[in-house]
Amino acid sequence: MSTTTASAGLPKPFWVIWAIEIWERFGYYGTQALLALYFVKHLGFSESESMYVFGSFFAFVFGFVWVGGQIGDKVLGAKRTIVLGAIILMIAYISLFFASPDTIFYSLGGVIVGNALFKANPSSLVSKLYKKGDPALDGAMTMYYMAINIGSFVALFFAPIIGAVFGFKYAFLMSGIGLVIGLLNFFIFYKVLDSISTEAGRETLRISKLITVVIGAIISVFIIGSILPYTAICYTIVGIVAFYGFARFLKIAFSLHGSDRKRMLVAFILLLQGIIFFVLYNQMPTSLTFLAQNNINGTIFGWAIPAAQYQILNPLFILLMSPFLAWAYKRAPGSHVTKFCFGMTLCALAFLILWLPQFFASDGFISPLWMVATYWFQSTGELLISGLGVAMVAELCPKGISGFVMGVWFITSMVAGPISAWVGSMTAPAKNVTYTAIESIHVYGKVFGTIGLIVAIIAALMWFARPYLVRLIEHKELPSHQAEPVTA
Repeated sequence: MSTTTASAGLPKPFWVIWAIEIWERFGYYGTQALLALYFVKHLGFSESESMYVFGSFFAFVFGFVWVGGQIGDKVLGAKRTIVLGAIILMIAYISLFFASPDTIFYSLGGVIVGNALFKANPSSLVSKLYKKGDPALDGAMTMYYMAINIGSFVALFFAPIIGAVFGFKYAFLMSGIGLVIGLLNFFIFYKVLDSISTEAGRETLRISKLITVVIGAIISVFIIGSILPYTAICYTIVGIVAFYGFARFLKIAFSLHGSDRKRMLVAFILLLQGIIFFVLYNQMPTSLTFLAQNNINGTIFGWAIPAAQYQILNPLFILLMSPFLAWAYKRAPGSHVTKFCFGMTLCALAFLILWLPQFFASDGFISPLWMVATYWFQSTGELLISGLGVAMVAELCPKGISGFVMGVWFITSMVAGPISAWVGSMTAPAKNVTYTAIESIHVYGKVFGTIGLIVAIIAALMWFARPYLVRLIEHKELPSHQAEPVTA
């Protein structure tokens, strides 16, 4: 295992992993940005139907990441699993170029399976570059998170333009080409990664295992592709997975005593708030994009800004605000809880301000600056919630179940898929009904204002509970009854 110190900088293997993460996220966000619009404009779905399909897609994309992590750890090894996942993603994105209404869901099934195999393993390899407790890991993971946003930014710049000028299928093809570039770079520098591997990666590859995983992946693509059109089935699966994960979590919590039980129950509340955050996050490629299409009057030098292009504001503001927040943390460190409270407040403001445009839109059309403000609040809130939320949950739970807790955190994204579809669908007209611009801006104002109010109430409750949460998280004593590690 390769190690480094805080002063040694980032080792060469990191940059190989960093590069393929950029291209994988480039492919994913380039596709995600256009998906809801594609279903409406090219497949004849209503806005509401497209949001429900997106909800199922998003739920499955994040709901099965733990499977790929297990395969990387115990079956193929992380590096081989990364390659297999990237190949499946490449094929899936390219197949979207040729997709028809009969095959589109199988292409999306390929994206889900490829993402499941890929997503957990690059970060797993990055963590193995450092000794346990090495402070350099924090800097490496920050740079790794930046790779996600660089890939997202570039994709969200080009994909909407290509979709508007040449057609959506060419934007999907662009996503596939991104994976080709990522894979070529990974293969060229594969030897650089020789010093790091997971337990299974240190073993000689058994072809029988590889064939088993490949066959399982192909079968999974066809199963998922067959059920994706059926929202009720998809959401039933989400419900079963969520019930098992959350019930298991609570069972462990109630098996503990005293402050340990309280800490896990607080962690459960934070998990529920994680669901709320991802519900808000999912409005960007769905209801907020339809708001941009239906009610934003924005041009730059005579060029009409594609509706999906506003999503670029999310990675842009994350890249701009990250250094500022890092500076602010040094000046006034604060607790994770305080930052989380600020994050929830900003997310509430992101939607509360969208209640106002209806009073300034005499013709139903509003300035793009409203979207800029919303994305700034939402993206800055994301920096304060997404990473810090999972860190707080990890701190509140026994160390012996950290892997299980991370899996439950991914379930929050899975559960958010159906809920975000339901929330977003409130902004959409019924099938075969068309809103005027005036009607739709009032609908958006009412729905987004209600969302903002609900989140503001939750943020206020968090601020009220902040002193208690800080005491729980900072309590370091280990009771005698918990001398043995808890396992899931």
